[in-house]
Amino acid sequence: MKKILLVFDGAHFSEGAFEFARKMNEVSPILLTGVFMPLIDYSNLWSYSAASVSGMVIPMLEEEDAAHIEKNISRFSTLCQSAHIEFRVHKDLTEFALPGLKKETRFADLLILGSESFYHNISSEEPNTYLKEAVHDAECPVVIVPEHFRFPEKNILAYDGTDSSVYAIKQFAYLFPELAGNKTVLVFVKDNDQIAFPDEQNIEELASRHFSDLTFFKLGIDPKKYFALWISERKDSILVSGAYSRSSFSMLFKRSFVTDVIRDHKIPVFIANR
Repeated sequence: MKKILLVFDGAHFSEGAFEFARKMNEVSPILLTGVFMPLIDYSNLWSYSAASVSGMVIPMLEEEDAAHIEKNISRFSTLCQSAHIEFRVHKDLTEFALPGLKKETRFADLLILGSESFYHNISSEEPNTYLKEAVHDAECPVVIVPEHFRFPEKNILAYDGTDSSVYAIKQFAYLFPELAGNKTVLVFVKDNDQIAFPDEQNIEELASRHFSDLTFFKLGIDPKKYFALWISERKDSILVSGAYSRSSFSMLFKRSFVTDVIRDHKIPVFIANR
């Protein structure tokens, strides 16, 4: 049984994120932990040390915000009971919300976030800063889910020859063995003219051990411009992507093909940090 974190902020309840967790439980029972974060601007308080040095006063939750959270907790509990999901509720993150979430991910197999709801009121940028930071510092793999999607019947494994892309493929296979029988395409994504799959024999030996219906595909277009369009026609899929190293993490969200897929809210995206 996997331990899954499902995170909500303030008044926002992601129906899509919960539906993904519900479908996971149908396939194989899970322990679902609902984490309820406050509606407070922590843009300068990602790390505990930064918060301590800044001397900033943390605003208390307004009564209206607290009422929204309690309403969401009640809804979450009712939905879990109806779907026969074993669940827990965590809401003690009011002091330092994002660092608290980071610690929660240390003790979980997977984090699920709603791509359209997670702190969407903070900025119009998509993915917004909070979503980027949550993915960046998560100590477990993350699935970013739009509000409307089809539960994956196909897997798209984004591969560029890097260790991070191979790591993500392995983590996805370990966490979602129930999806390994789906039609799977390992797509070589590279923004240059390289034709051959790097380490083709090695990646074939690994991937074919986990995915029984596997094909290889070289994307013959600029992924930064057209990958999101190509993938938008595959609405019953999940995209699997590596997150690069932490030092170069900004690459993932700086006009990358993954950014465009998340922003378009078409399919779930699985991201695994190293």
